[in-house]
Amino acid sequence: MHSSQEPSIQDVTVTIQNIPKVRTIMRKNLLIVIALLCVSSVLLGQATMNAVVVHADAGKDTISRFIYSQFAEHLGHGVYGGLWVGENSSIPNTRGIRNDVVAALKTIKVAAVRWPGGCFADEYHWKDGIGPRENRPKMVNSNWGGVTEDNSFGTHEFMDLCDQLGCEPVICGNIGSGTVEEMADWVQYLTSDGDNPMTALRKKNGREKPWKVRFWGVGNETWGCGGIMTADFYANEFGRYSFFLKNYGRTPLYKISSGGLPEDCAWTETIMKKWKSVDGWLQGYLNGYSLHYYTVPDWNKKGSATEFTEKDWFRTFATTLKMEDLITKHGAVMDTYDPQKRIGLVVDEWGDWFDVEPGTNPGFLYQQNTLRDAIVAAVNLNIFHKHCDRVKMTNIAQMVNVLQSMVLTRDKDMVLTPTYYVFKMYSVHQDAVLLPVEVQSESCISGKDTISALSVSASRDKDGRIHISLANLDPEKAQNLRCEVKGTSASNVTGEVLTAATMNAHNDFGKPEAVSLKPFTGAQLQKGVLSVTLPAKSVVTLEVN
Repeated sequence: MHSSQEPSIQDVTVTIQNIPKVRTIMRKNLLIVIALLCVSSVLLGQATMNAVVVHADAGKDTISRFIYSQFAEHLGHGVYGGLWVGENSSIPNTRGIRNDVVAALKTIKVAAVRWPGGCFADEYHWKDGIGPRENRPKMVNSNWGGVTEDNSFGTHEFMDLCDQLGCEPVICGNIGSGTVEEMADWVQYLTSDGDNPMTALRKKNGREKPWKVRFWGVGNETWGCGGIMTADFYANEFGRYSFFLKNYGRTPLYKISSGGLPEDCAWTETIMKKWKSVDGWLQGYLNGYSLHYYTVPDWNKKGSATEFTEKDWFRTFATTLKMEDLITKHGAVMDTYDPQKRIGLVVDEWGDWFDVEPGTNPGFLYQQNTLRDAIVAAVNLNIFHKHCDRVKMTNIAQMVNVLQSMVLTRDKDMVLTPTYYVFKMYSVHQDAVLLPVEVQSESCISGKDTISALSVSASRDKDGRIHISLANLDPEKAQNLRCEVKGTSASNVTGEVLTAATMNAHNDFGKPEAVSLKPFTGAQLQKGVLSVTLPAKSVVTLEVN
């Protein structure tokens, strides 16, 4: 073969004569390769570029203000010392309720408060908490620290709190250790103006007119502390209770069923199937279905609320993002029986749960609250917004001094947490129309955890103002993004930002605030397109008009 022979003089001469042509071909090929590499680089850049499209003219579903509801349980200092100090306290109060806490909570427009529990609800007998306080019997709070509950904060005090806050009450009834008659009497006591024993008892205790109380939880976590029930057993119990909870006023009761464990879609199906079988002849049997989900990366070792690593940060967000999957799965089961979405999904316990602060009672669940908690709250609120066609109420756990709270108190002092500031910033979304968004986000990776850098939601309020909330989950890197706002001729943008120098920044007693809202100037709007630079580990809300 020729290739195995040594080249002839003629071959070498031809090759030498063709060197310019070879060089030309090589040069052209090299240019093509470089061009292809450049195109690939651009395409790869586009694939990971942060891009958001807000469809400002396409909204139809409303973000219920009740997504911004709270939870106050007789747990630790959540009520006593946090909300209630008594009329004789040196701490400024109105009829025993702290003025500073009420003022702070009114600012974030609390929509509703769930009470008295939680696990406490299923050992609470409401008639022990009415009448002269000196005559009210005491009990042991066996769920939370084994402390004595003196019942000084009862039905009238709770309703006074709701009146002061300008919010609606959510009563969680006792079906674990209580009776149908007991809960039915509570409904009559609160809402009836007729000639009956409970109306007479209420008037005797100083309240002439009935209150407006529409939200009623029929038991709490009945799979566990609410009675260790099966889904079938609870479905029958719920039916029995629901039938005897009567409407006395003009506002129909909104009855909320206990859900199962977070992943238990079979429980959801059991309740929905029961609803479907009776709804044709028993209107108002079921109005809401409860889902509880806490952000706890490891129940055996929850970890510190303030001393954590970047790995812990990523694990926390990977865990909290599962909320979307849970809502989608339970929503799909509910859609099978209720495609019209008449039954609301009620996430009436959610939030971060870490180890208690060192030196505090383990049963009081008192934890600090950092920038990490604030961004967790923003992510969850964005998820609730996205699913507002089904999610009609959520209650973060809890309002004061317990778990992921809005407010911390110590004697006469009060601290506003980073989570509080997210709720303040996001209050613009209450009862606004959800605007569809498309989000293309870079990914953040730490170990086995990969999360999207961006979490986004948008709404249009009754005055036509557009609000876009953006969270950057990356603890180290700022995110640049292009946000196209379609269907509007807006020309102005303003904003607020919540961030801090460190992941674990928090507000504490006797120190200047480390985390609070600041004006945001990192957004420019030109011809309907926003250019935004989000600081690392931050939450931003923009107003476009």
